[in-house]
Amino acid sequence: MPMFNIARNELHRLFLSPLAWVILALSQLLLAYLFLTHMDYFNSIQSRISAIPGAPGVTELVAMPLLSNAAIIALLISPLLTMRSFAEERRNETLPLLSSAPLSMFDIVIGKFLGTLTFFLIMASLTVLMICSLAVGTTLDFYQLSAGVIGLILLVASFSAVGIYMSSLTRQPTIAAISTFAILFLFWIIDWASHSTTEFSLLSWLSLLKHFEPMMQGQINTQDISYFALIIFAFLLLTVRRLDRERLDQ
Repeated sequence: MPMFNIARNELHRLFLSPLAWVILALSQLLLAYLFLTHMDYFNSIQSRISAIPGAPGVTELVAMPLLSNAAIIALLISPLLTMRSFAEERRNETLPLLSSAPLSMFDIVIGKFLGTLTFFLIMASLTVLMICSLAVGTTLDFYQLSAGVIGLILLVASFSAVGIYMSSLTRQPTIAAISTFAILFLFWIIDWASHSTTEFSLLSWLSLLKHFEPMMQGQINTQDISYFALIIFAFLLLTVRRLDRERLDQ
């Protein structure tokens, strides 16, 4: 299918960039350090909590905090990974060539989205491998871990969709990166305003963090999944409509 060819090309383009390799290396080094830090903390308190019924185990004290750390890192790096998706095509004046290809804008946008998401999945897989190494000497709650991984995947997919849309609005990758981070950060902290009064319950519903946290606790519900699906669909649809309108104006 054309979208998968575009996804492969997008992933290839990412790996041709030194920035992507630097991001991948630094993020994994940071996550490895945090993994060892969480393990050190767990080992230091294990003797004290082992006799407590229902005490948190390695999943709660190491695995899930590491996935939360990975989410924060993804928030920081996603603008850098998505900023060139369409902004650089427009700056290099190759976007009209791409638009004139016998492909629908849907295929082009979804292809770029899948290519970027694949890069994030590679990063997430390396993180999950670190966590799964704990199964050798400890007992992992694989249900909670699976819920957390699903939450992380949905979160980075949302980051990618937002970043690709912001990249479609400008010809400057730097502007796309800054605006993407601003939007994502707003969606991350928007529920802070809802603590003051129930009048702002809508703000709480809009928060990425509010829907991500239950999955970190092992809770998977349709409301959270629907929220992430809506964010992904909405921003990808906006991107398709934006580029379709630009194609018609050419």
